[in-house]
Amino acid sequence: MSKLYAGVAAAAVAALLGGSFLYIQMQRGGDQFAQCRQGVAGGDIGGPFTLVNTAGQTVTEAEVLTKPSLVYFGYTFCPDVCPLDMARNVEAVDLLDERGMDVTPVFISIDPERDTPDALADYASNMHPKLIALTGSADQVRAAAQTYKTVYKKRETGDEYYLMDHMTFTYLMLPGEGFVDFFRRDITSEQLAESVACFVEASKAAP
Repeated sequence: MSKLYAGVAAAAVAALLGGSFLYIQMQRGGDQFAQCRQGVAGGDIGGPFTLVNTAGQTVTEAEVLTKPSLVYFGYTFCPDVCPLDMARNVEAVDLLDERGMDVTPVFISIDPERDTPDALADYASNMHPKLIALTGSADQVRAAAQTYKTVYKKRETGDEYYLMDHMTFTYLMLPGEGFVDFFRRDITSEQLAESVACFVEASKAAP
C-alpha cells in the first residue's frame, strides 16, 4: 500500500473513531473491556453484510461471526502486506487454540473480480483450516467494507496484474458484542493473541 494512501486511510479511521474517544475515556469505569483496549476504541464499526463463501453460498454476518472472529479485508493477489498480516492472524488463532479459545479468522476479499469462490477456496485451504474466506459482487463487497469503515481502491493498469490499495486493520468481533477493537499490522502474533484472549476472558466474566 502506498505511503500516501496509508496516510489517508489512517486519517480516515482516526476521524471516524476520534469523535468517540473522549466519551469512551469518560465511560471506561463501566467498560468491561477497559483493561484490554489498545487505545481508541468504539465507533460504529461492523454490521450486516451479505457475501459469498467458498462453496458459492450466500451468507450473512449472523452465519459467519458465530465465534470470536478476526476480520481482515484484503485480496489473494496481494504481493506482500496481506500474506504477512494473514499469517500473523492465523498464528494468533493457533496460539489462542492452545489456550482453549476458539477464534475464527475471516478474510473478506476487496477484489471480487479475481477472487472467485474457487480462488478463495484454494487460498483458504493453503492458509488455515479455520479460515472463512468471503467474496461477492462488487456492490456486496463495497457494502461490507463500508460497515467496517475500511477503504480500498484499484490501481488501474489496463491488465489483470493490477494491485489494490487498502487499509490493513484487523477487526475483533465478539458474539453478542459486535466490534470491540481493531489491531494495526505492527503487532506480533503473540501480542495479538494476548489481546484477543483478554477480550474473550472479559466477555465470559461479564454478568
